[in-house]
Amino acid sequence: MKNGAEMTAALGDHGRLMDGIYHRQRLIYDATRKYYLLGRDALIAGLDVQRGGSVLEIGCGTGRNLIAVGRHYPQARLYGIDISTEMLKSARAALHRAGLEDRARVTPGDATAFDTEAAFGTADFDRVFISYSLSMIPDWRLALQQAASVLAPGGQLHVVDFGQQERLPRWFRSTLHVWLAKFHVTPRGDLEGAMREIAGRIGGTLEFASPYRDYARLGVIRAPAGCWPSLPAAT
Repeated sequence: MKNGAEMTAALGDHGRLMDGIYHRQRLIYDATRKYYLLGRDALIAGLDVQRGGSVLEIGCGTGRNLIAVGRHYPQARLYGIDISTEMLKSARAALHRAGLEDRARVTPGDATAFDTEAAFGTADFDRVFISYSLSMIPDWRLALQQAASVLAPGGQLHVVDFGQQERLPRWFRSTLHVWLAKFHVTPRGDLEGAMREIAGRIGGTLEFASPYRDYARLGVIRAPAGCWPSLPAAT
Protein backbone atom coordinates (compact mmCIF):
# COMPACT_ATOMS: atom_id res chain seq x y z
CA MET A 1 0.00 0.00 0.00
CA LYS A 2 1.27 3.47 -0.87
CA ASN A 3 2.01 5.91 1.92
CA GLY A 4 0.65 9.47 1.86
CA ALA A 5 3.63 10.95 0.00
CA GLU A 6 3.60 8.20 -2.62
CA MET A 7 -0.15 8.58 -3.15
CA THR A 8 0.12 12.35 -3.55
CA ALA A 9 2.89 11.88 -6.12
CA ALA A 10 0.73 9.39 -8.02
CA LEU A 11 -2.11 11.92 -8.19
CA GLY A 12 0.16 14.45 -9.88
CA ASP A 13 0.62 18.19 -9.77
CA HIS A 14 -3.00 19.01 -8.92
CA GLY A 15 -2.91 16.64 -5.97
CA ARG A 16 0.22 18.33 -4.67
CA LEU A 17 -1.38 21.75 -5.16
CA MET A 18 -4.49 20.74 -3.21
CA ASP A 19 -2.43 19.20 -0.42
CA GLY A 20 -0.43 22.43 -0.19
CA ILE A 21 -3.59 24.50 0.11
CA TYR A 22 -5.36 22.23 2.58
CA HIS A 23 -2.52 20.93 4.75
CA ARG A 24 -3.60 23.44 7.41
CA GLN A 25 -6.81 24.80 5.90
CA ARG A 26 -8.50 21.43 6.43
CA LEU A 27 -8.41 22.07 10.19
CA ILE A 28 -10.68 25.13 9.87
CA TYR A 29 -12.36 24.32 6.56
CA ASP A 30 -15.83 23.37 7.81
CA ALA A 31 -16.01 26.21 10.32
CA THR A 32 -15.25 28.85 7.69
CA ARG A 33 -16.85 27.48 4.52
CA LYS A 34 -20.33 27.07 5.98
CA TYR A 35 -20.86 30.82 5.50
CA TYR A 36 -20.37 30.85 1.74
CA LEU A 37 -20.72 27.34 0.31
CA LEU A 38 -24.45 27.81 -0.09
CA GLY A 39 -26.80 25.12 -1.36
CA ARG A 40 -24.98 22.05 -0.04
CA ASP A 41 -27.71 21.02 2.36
CA ALA A 42 -30.40 21.58 -0.27
CA LEU A 43 -28.49 19.24 -2.56
CA ILE A 44 -28.29 16.58 0.15
CA ALA A 45 -31.99 16.86 0.97
CA GLY A 46 -32.77 16.42 -2.72
CA LEU A 47 -30.77 13.23 -3.18
CA ASP A 48 -33.80 11.13 -2.21
CA VAL A 49 -31.69 8.02 -1.60
CA GLN A 50 -33.70 4.83 -1.37
CA ARG A 51 -33.10 2.28 1.36
CA GLY A 52 -29.76 0.57 0.79
CA GLY A 53 -28.84 2.94 -2.05
CA SER A 54 -25.25 3.82 -2.89
CA VAL A 55 -23.94 7.40 -2.84
CA LEU A 56 -20.60 8.60 -4.20
CA GLU A 57 -19.21 12.06 -3.50
CA ILE A 58 -16.50 13.27 -5.87
CA GLY A 59 -14.28 15.70 -4.00
CA CYS A 60 -15.42 14.60 -0.55
CA GLY A 61 -12.95 16.86 1.29
CA THR A 62 -13.30 16.73 5.06
CA GLY A 63 -16.22 14.29 4.94
CA ARG A 64 -18.71 16.95 6.05
CA ASN A 65 -21.17 16.20 3.26
CA LEU A 66 -20.87 12.41 3.52
CA ILE A 67 -21.68 12.65 7.22
CA ALA A 68 -24.73 14.78 6.46
CA VAL A 69 -25.85 12.25 3.83
CA GLY A 70 -25.31 9.40 6.27
CA ARG A 71 -27.47 11.07 8.90
CA HIS A 72 -30.17 12.07 6.42
CA TYR A 73 -30.27 8.61 4.83
CA PRO A 74 -29.36 6.11 7.56
CA GLN A 75 -29.53 3.09 5.22
CA ALA A 76 -27.33 4.55 2.47
CA ARG A 77 -23.93 3.14 1.56
CA LEU A 78 -21.40 5.98 1.36
CA TYR A 79 -18.31 6.41 -0.80
CA GLY A 80 -16.00 9.33 -1.42
CA ILE A 81 -12.91 10.25 -3.40
CA ASP A 82 -10.65 13.28 -3.13
CA ILE A 83 -7.38 14.21 -4.79
CA SER A 84 -6.04 15.67 -1.53
CA THR A 85 -4.64 13.08 0.85
CA GLU A 86 -4.51 15.84 3.47
CA MET A 87 -8.27 16.38 3.26
CA LEU A 88 -8.84 12.63 3.53
CA LYS A 89 -7.05 12.60 6.89
CA SER A 90 -9.81 14.88 8.19
CA ALA A 91 -12.53 12.88 6.40
CA ARG A 92 -11.52 9.56 7.93
CA ALA A 93 -11.28 11.05 11.41
CA ALA A 94 -14.66 12.80 11.05
CA LEU A 95 -16.41 9.67 9.74
CA HIS A 96 -15.01 7.72 12.68
CA ARG A 97 -16.25 10.30 15.18
CA ALA A 98 -19.67 10.22 13.53
CA GLY A 99 -19.83 6.43 13.84
CA LEU A 100 -20.07 5.99 10.07
CA GLU A 101 -16.86 4.14 9.33
CA ASP A 102 -18.76 0.84 8.91
CA ARG A 103 -20.77 2.13 5.94
CA ALA A 104 -18.53 4.86 4.53
CA ARG A 105 -15.36 4.38 2.50
CA VAL A 106 -13.10 7.11 1.17
CA THR A 107 -10.00 6.89 -0.99
CA PRO A 108 -7.61 9.16 -2.89
CA GLY A 109 -8.64 9.69 -6.49
CA ASP A 110 -8.54 12.11 -9.40
CA ALA A 111 -12.04 13.28 -10.35
CA THR A 112 -11.16 12.99 -14.04
CA ALA A 113 -9.78 9.44 -13.91
CA PHE A 114 -10.87 7.10 -11.14
CA ASP A 115 -11.76 3.42 -11.00
CA THR A 116 -14.52 2.74 -8.49
CA GLU A 117 -14.48 -0.99 -9.27
CA ALA A 118 -10.84 -1.19 -8.16
CA ALA A 119 -11.27 1.20 -5.23
CA PHE A 120 -14.60 0.04 -3.81
CA GLY A 121 -15.63 -3.08 -5.72
CA THR A 122 -18.59 -1.10 -7.06
CA ALA A 123 -18.91 -0.07 -10.70
CA ASP A 124 -21.89 2.28 -10.45
CA PHE A 125 -23.91 4.28 -7.95
CA ASP A 126 -27.51 5.31 -7.40
CA ARG A 127 -26.47 8.86 -6.57
CA VAL A 128 -23.30 10.76 -7.43
CA PHE A 129 -22.74 14.32 -6.25
CA ILE A 130 -20.13 17.04 -6.59
CA SER A 131 -20.26 19.93 -4.15
CA TYR A 132 -18.11 23.01 -4.80
CA SER A 133 -15.35 20.95 -6.40
CA LEU A 134 -15.77 21.49 -10.14
CA SER A 135 -14.60 25.08 -9.69
CA MET A 136 -11.26 23.70 -8.46
CA ILE A 137 -10.78 20.98 -11.08
CA PRO A 138 -8.83 22.15 -14.16
CA ASP A 139 -10.57 19.75 -16.58
CA TRP A 140 -13.98 20.08 -14.97
CA ARG A 141 -15.88 18.94 -18.04
CA LEU A 142 -14.00 15.65 -18.02
CA ALA A 143 -14.81 15.32 -14.31
CA LEU A 144 -18.52 15.71 -15.11
CA GLN A 145 -18.26 13.08 -17.82
CA GLN A 146 -16.48 10.71 -15.45
CA ALA A 147 -19.17 11.26 -12.80
CA ALA A 148 -21.94 10.48 -15.27
CA SER A 149 -20.11 7.35 -16.43
CA VAL A 150 -20.55 5.70 -13.00
CA LEU A 151 -24.29 6.32 -12.68
CA ALA A 152 -26.44 3.24 -12.29
CA PRO A 153 -29.51 3.00 -14.57
CA GLY A 154 -32.04 5.41 -13.10
CA GLY A 155 -29.30 7.11 -11.10
CA GLN A 156 -28.83 10.81 -10.52
CA LEU A 157 -25.87 13.19 -10.68
CA HIS A 158 -26.26 16.25 -8.41
CA VAL A 159 -23.95 19.27 -8.67
CA VAL A 160 -23.72 22.49 -6.69
CA ASP A 161 -21.08 25.14 -7.22
CA PHE A 162 -20.52 28.86 -7.52
CA GLY A 163 -22.63 30.76 -10.02
CA GLN A 164 -21.69 33.95 -11.81
CA GLN A 165 -23.49 36.23 -9.27
CA GLU A 166 -25.22 37.95 -12.18
CA ARG A 167 -28.06 39.25 -10.01
CA LEU A 168 -25.79 40.53 -7.25
CA PRO A 169 -23.96 43.90 -7.09
CA ARG A 170 -20.89 44.16 -9.30
CA TRP A 171 -18.64 45.02 -6.35
CA PHE A 172 -19.71 41.85 -4.57
CA ARG A 173 -19.04 39.71 -7.64
CA SER A 174 -15.60 41.24 -8.18
CA THR A 175 -14.58 40.90 -4.53
CA LEU A 176 -15.75 37.29 -4.36
CA HIS A 177 -13.87 36.29 -7.51
CA VAL A 178 -10.64 37.84 -6.23
CA TRP A 179 -11.05 35.96 -2.95
CA LEU A 180 -11.82 32.67 -4.67
CA ALA A 181 -8.80 32.97 -6.93
CA LYS A 182 -6.57 32.84 -3.84
CA PHE A 183 -7.73 29.23 -3.43
CA HIS A 184 -7.51 28.37 -7.15
CA VAL A 185 -11.31 28.48 -7.48
CA THR A 186 -12.86 29.48 -10.82
CA PRO A 187 -16.68 29.50 -11.12
CA ARG A 188 -17.76 27.57 -14.21
CA GLY A 189 -19.96 29.85 -16.26
CA ASP A 190 -21.06 27.11 -18.67
CA LEU A 191 -21.96 24.52 -16.04
CA GLU A 192 -25.56 24.31 -17.25
CA GLY A 193 -24.51 23.82 -20.86
CA ALA A 194 -22.01 21.10 -19.98
CA MET A 195 -24.54 19.23 -17.85
CA ARG A 196 -27.21 19.55 -20.53
CA GLU A 197 -24.87 18.05 -23.11
CA ILE A 198 -24.09 15.05 -20.89
CA ALA A 199 -27.76 14.53 -20.05
CA GLY A 200 -28.54 14.43 -23.76
CA ARG A 201 -25.77 11.95 -24.48
CA ILE A 202 -27.15 9.43 -21.98
CA GLY A 203 -30.79 10.07 -22.84
CA GLY A 204 -31.42 11.64 -19.46
CA THR A 205 -32.95 14.88 -18.24
CA LEU A 206 -31.55 17.97 -16.55
CA GLU A 207 -33.00 20.22 -13.89
CA PHE A 208 -31.03 23.41 -13.25
CA ALA A 209 -31.42 26.40 -10.96
CA SER A 210 -29.49 29.52 -9.94
CA PRO A 211 -30.52 30.28 -6.34
CA TYR A 212 -29.40 33.12 -4.07
CA ARG A 213 -29.49 35.57 -7.01
CA ASP A 214 -27.11 33.35 -8.97
CA TYR A 215 -24.63 33.09 -6.11
CA ALA A 216 -24.84 29.32 -6.58
CA ARG A 217 -25.87 26.94 -9.34
CA LEU A 218 -27.47 23.55 -8.80
CA GLY A 219 -28.03 20.90 -11.44
CA VAL A 220 -29.46 17.38 -11.42
CA ILE A 221 -29.00 14.89 -14.24
CA ARG A 222 -31.43 11.98 -14.09
CA ALA A 223 -30.33 8.95 -16.07
CA PRO A 224 -32.94 6.74 -17.76
CA ALA A 225 -34.07 3.65 -15.88
CA GLY A 226 -33.12 1.27 -18.69
CA CYS A 227 -29.77 0.66 -20.28
CA TRP A 228 -28.17 3.40 -22.35
CA PRO A 229 -24.95 3.80 -24.37
CA SER A 230 -22.47 4.53 -21.62
CA LEU A 231 -20.24 7.57 -21.66
CA PRO A 232 -16.64 6.42 -21.96
CA ALA A 233 -14.88 6.56 -18.61
CA ALA A 234 -11.95 8.97 -18.50
CA THR A 235 -8.54 7.39 -18.87
